[in-house]
Amino acid sequence: MMQTQPTTPFGRRSLTLAMVASQAAMKDFAERPGAAQTVVHKWRLFRALTEAKGPLGVTDRALSVLHALLSFHQETALSLPAAAGEERAGLVVFPSNRELSIRAHGMAPATLRRHLASLVEAGLIIRRDSPNGKRYARKGQGGEIENAFGFDLTPLVARADEIENLAEEARAESRAMALLREKITLARRDIVKMIETGVGEGVPGDWRGAQDGYLRLAARYARNLTRRDLEALAGDLAGFAAQLRKLLEDHVNGRKKSASESHSERHIQNQITDSRDSEPSLREGGPEPSGPTGRRSPPPVAPEPPSAGALNPGGGGAAKTYPLGMVLSACPDILDYARGGEIANWRDLAAAAAGARPAPGVSPDAWSQALETMGEHDAAIVIAAILQRSEEIRSAGGYLRALTAKAQAGEFSLGPLLMALLRAKTPRKQKAAG
Repeated sequence: MMQTQPTTPFGRRSLTLAMVASQAAMKDFAERPGAAQTVVHKWRLFRALTEAKGPLGVTDRALSVLHALLSFHQETALSLPAAAGEERAGLVVFPSNRELSIRAHGMAPATLRRHLASLVEAGLIIRRDSPNGKRYARKGQGGEIENAFGFDLTPLVARADEIENLAEEARAESRAMALLREKITLARRDIVKMIETGVGEGVPGDWRGAQDGYLRLAARYARNLTRRDLEALAGDLAGFAAQLRKLLEDHVNGRKKSASESHSERHIQNQITDSRDSEPSLREGGPEPSGPTGRRSPPPVAPEPPSAGALNPGGGGAAKTYPLGMVLSACPDILDYARGGEIANWRDLAAAAAGARPAPGVSPDAWSQALETMGEHDAAIVIAAILQRSEEIRSAGGYLRALTAKAQAGEFSLGPLLMALLRAKTPRKQKAAG
């Protein structure tokens, strides 16, 4: 016996064009050859729905309601209930509002109705409302359900291929986004490390400007960026990292070239010395050659060794300078001890550091040792850094003595200390701006 399937909702709910389109699509699918043999695993399909919820226009709460509706269907497989031209109850589930709310983790009735309506509008289920709006099933003489009023799950079978395709596209998009975020993370790490190396190794360049440029790029990163925004940011960071890498590589190549030229000069000098030593007068202990006036030529005067302050005060090697603006940006608290509240040159910084020395508790003896080992400029920078981190350092005098000992052993560099202070300022700036 033919059973009538209602196509309009009960009561004051209106029939929408989306409902009409969903029912028409389901009817067209049911009339296709072989549609009755279509079988869908409901929980696999639900997983695909979860991944494709964005393109389908449903929320996670609406999917929770759909999960509850699927649980009322006793079979794991979803398939069309009848051959073409025949209609039965098949995929209609008819839970009460109370039971549906319980399986939806106690969702409020009003919220439940709202999400059911969104599932209908998305074309994932169809309402089959009874004459009085109640949900129930009518059984025949053999005990089989002949007609049911509730929610029809047939659109899930009809749209299974579409849902799987949308899920695959969503997975591909998610993978692409994850790769872009990885690329951004690696580029940010490379930039920070290269700036630290440039500052710590004294590589010529505007490293303060590089720090500011990196902070501007990093401020563009957020979790809600689109794929296009992530691609643009990843490209900008990669380009910026390439510039810094080239700057460091050029510096390394320059040092290698300089070392090679120095080796060549030493080799030529050794050749001249060897030829001079081969002269009979020198080899046999004869008289030294005289100058043009007949007098003996005075021995060459060796250049005076450079003073300790001319070398790197932080542990030997080439001198490493840091822009005064960078120091003041990393350690702004030192300005409170400057005359007139301004520091225009290194002499002003040294004077301010000498005046600020007692504030964190640095003894005159520790300060004197630091001046002797590090030099006036670097010792002043260290005092400014200690003053900036006074809340974190328990014993400023002991901390200064430890740094002085590292400087004597050639194991201390100001670069990482300044970069750490600059990085610590960034979150505070962003928090204040927010």
